Amino acid sequence: MSISYPTAMFGLRFLCCFLSIIGPALAASPPTTNHAFVQSKLQPFVNSLALPPPQAQLLSSKLDQDSNLAAFLSGKDYQSSFLLALSCLSIRATLGDNSVDTIPVNQTETEANWSQACWRSPTCVVFPSSAQDVSRALKVIGFFKSRFAVRSGGHSPNPGFSSIDNPGILIDLQKLNQIEVSQDRKVASLGPGGRWGDILAALDPYDVSVIGGRIPQVGVAGVILGGAKPLTRRSCGMTDSRKIRRALSLLWRVVLSDGTVTDANADRNADLFWALKGGGANFGIVTRFDLYTIPVRNIWFQVAIYTPDQVPTILDAFAEWQNEGASDVKSTVALIIAPEATTVGLIYSAPADQPAAFAPFYSIPAATVAVPANNGTVLSLTNILGTTFSNVPQRHDYRGASSKVDVQLYKDVHTFWRDQAIAVHAATGATMTFTLQPIPVNLVDQGIAKGGNPLGLSRINQQWWTTLVDWENSEDDEKVRAVPIATSAKWKELGEQRGSYIPFLFMNDGSRDQSPLSLYGAENVARLKQVSRKYDKSQVFQTLQGDGFLLSKL
Repeated sequence: MSISYPTAMFGLRFLCCFLSIIGPALAASPPTTNHAFVQSKLQPFVNSLALPPPQAQLLSSKLDQDSNLAAFLSGKDYQSSFLLALSCLSIRATLGDNSVDTIPVNQTETEANWSQACWRSPTCVVFPSSAQDVSRALKVIGFFKSRFAVRSGGHSPNPGFSSIDNPGILIDLQKLNQIEVSQDRKVASLGPGGRWGDILAALDPYDVSVIGGRIPQVGVAGVILGGAKPLTRRSCGMTDSRKIRRALSLLWRVVLSDGTVTDANADRNADLFWALKGGGANFGIVTRFDLYTIPVRNIWFQVAIYTPDQVPTILDAFAEWQNEGASDVKSTVALIIAPEATTVGLIYSAPADQPAAFAPFYSIPAATVAVPANNGTVLSLTNILGTTFSNVPQRHDYRGASSKVDVQLYKDVHTFWRDQAIAVHAATGATMTFTLQPIPVNLVDQGIAKGGNPLGLSRINQQWWTTLVDWENSEDDEKVRAVPIATSAKWKELGEQRGSYIPFLFMNDGSRDQSPLSLYGAENVARLKQVSRKYDKSQVFQTLQGDGFLLSKL
């Protein structure tokens, strides 16, 4: 039988890499296990990869020679590092040389995560180009019981959530960055590895946008699976049952832990669809998000800067807008307080001239008007926001807490935070913000109307506090993180005293030691675990995934 040149070259490349990395394991001891038993495990696995016959034969023969793998399959002692390397080489043999980067992994890839605290060097990085590639990678990972992590944009500041050390496999979704718009402009189909800046730029010519990330550099999947949060608000007209059904029928393509590629929406695998909308990385890898577009392109906005002594007045205006102005569902307010200045962004999701909803803010004199009131676009505002975030490598952290609208609580917690933030900046150079994110009841109602989600939100106006913390040195980690940790505790302490605390944490604002899933409510948590057991029978995402807000931690 003749062997084609591409197949022969594949065999030589595989054998070279195989011997250089796995050679010591082959020489360690001769096979002592039942060959027929090993074959009974090995052959179904190779067949499941659906490779061309010559490629499948070469892979099977190489794996069949590995005594370490034989020991693993037979339940005997084996060397995990060699097994992990064999797992990487099997994925490389399956997907091709250009889809897998093995040790030493390119430094550009190890440092692609936003926070230096998340920089890790995996055994290999896998770059799937399709749902089928993701399926094959997960089949290999499941067969070898390899530890792994998944990276969409790598913007989580939590170590190990989208990165992993050796021994471990990183699945990087950057090649799955497709952006497609339906002919009627009602649906945008997005890949998990896309960036929100690119997506909004692609949607801009269609005069539409989608609910998603607010910062251009952030990846798609993490934002959506964490629950998403819009840059602008607008009534979506969801009272029309036909529109509700159309929104619910949107499809998300998911690769399950056993490699099955399936679809989820309100009609098919509805329980999985429900769980994915805020349940995080617990159920599978989504390779396609169909999102219902919103007819918002042209908007009104302005950005002004205020002095530290004006914070109480700004907070008064913010709470007044929450209680009154927020009833205009086109209005939203971005409020970011730093020790040295306060930034207020007023955003109205339609062309306007000083919208009345923002009346409480107009009488407060600004120290600087960073962006004068103007009618622009969602894209232009997103680009402005992107310039406020530095690309200089640093360590980062988030943290979150929630409360009802309570201006005195806002002021008391801010005073507590400010003193500590100033002190830790003097000691370490760390900078941090105090950000109140308004969540009007309208947004909660929209989530319910679109099929619900596991977040368990109360139908009241509320705010989700968060902080962005930046610093340089790892030796300052504990000292710096102590400030947001103490501040979130203060939100709970004072909020409970005033009856304003809400036991909810937005997943995308959660820090490594927090547990957003535990606050979704006992009934929702039980349902999430049920969905996990149904679609991930071997619990791969709970036991092999390196870290994250996992149900297995509850």
